[in-house]
Amino acid sequence: MGRNRAVGPRLVMAAALLAALGLFWGSQMLKAFDYFSSWKADGQPQMYKLDISWPKIPEYFSGQTFCVAVDSLHGLVYVGQRGDDIPKVLVFSVEGYFLYSWNDTVEMPHGIFVLNTATDSSVWITDVGSGKYGHTVKQYSPSGKLLQVLGTPGNAGSSLNPLQFDQPAEVFVEENGEMYVVDGDGGMNNRLLKLSQDHKEIWLSGENGTGVGQFKIPHSVTLDPFGRVWVADRDNRRIQVFDKVTGEWLGAWSSCFSEDGPYSVRFTGNYKYLIVAHLNINRLSILAAPPVGEIGDCAIVSTIQLADETKPHLVDVDVKSGAIYIAEIGAQQVQRFVPLS
Repeated sequence: MGRNRAVGPRLVMAAALLAALGLFWGSQMLKAFDYFSSWKADGQPQMYKLDISWPKIPEYFSGQTFCVAVDSLHGLVYVGQRGDDIPKVLVFSVEGYFLYSWNDTVEMPHGIFVLNTATDSSVWITDVGSGKYGHTVKQYSPSGKLLQVLGTPGNAGSSLNPLQFDQPAEVFVEENGEMYVVDGDGGMNNRLLKLSQDHKEIWLSGENGTGVGQFKIPHSVTLDPFGRVWVADRDNRRIQVFDKVTGEWLGAWSSCFSEDGPYSVRFTGNYKYLIVAHLNINRLSILAAPPVGEIGDCAIVSTIQLADETKPHLVDVDVKSGAIYIAEIGAQQVQRFVPLS
């Protein structure tokens, strides 16, 4: 009986030692897993991870989500969606809480852009609908009040006076009011327009074709701080770059798009990377952005592979947090990816 009593404490001590060793080795294994999981199978570093907590209630997405824009200054995320009898614009906080929605005078949102100036904020939407609100670029207040309409509502065209669009895909507006419109998403126009603050043509580039400065569905547009305009030339499977002052063609990238053309172009907040969406292969490419000087050729630094049939359409980047928001027309949702470091 005495020997049996002595064995009990020894067994308890041995079990505790094994458990401690298990915790130690387990933690080391987890650390190793975390380290290696930050590298993709193809050797590229993994730069972002999915934020599964965003949004808090996904059921607010009730249609096909075509576009997303982040107001980093005020912590808001605007989502444009399509469908019958649903709100066309949803507004969330960057934390993922649904705030409100609006619907008036929006038919088929395609692109969305938030402009913050020293005195005001506004939301710009390109509308590709064929009804009485379509073929327009519209400015709204953050609460959804219509402020102005560019184009001839309900009538597609190519005129510059009066200004007309045919399925304008996206708009980028500078703080001084000058804007860049890629027009259009499969209509009669394949052009990039720079407009003045009073919406007069400053320069125009493009027509249907595969040559320098020509487009086959210019689908997305963005600017860098070095005076360059970047355009996703979707069906030509390339990105074309122009001087923002003169409209001069500066170069093109095509070698990164052999599998699928670029649908969306947005820079990270530090302008080190260009985020490109590929709808047909459900992927985002993260490209190294060139500094001042030659455009050179594109280089893929990392990728984000999404689930099948997700169909990422347009993206935006929160310049404060670095998070990428992806509007997915297949999954009918917006996903948020945050930087790993």
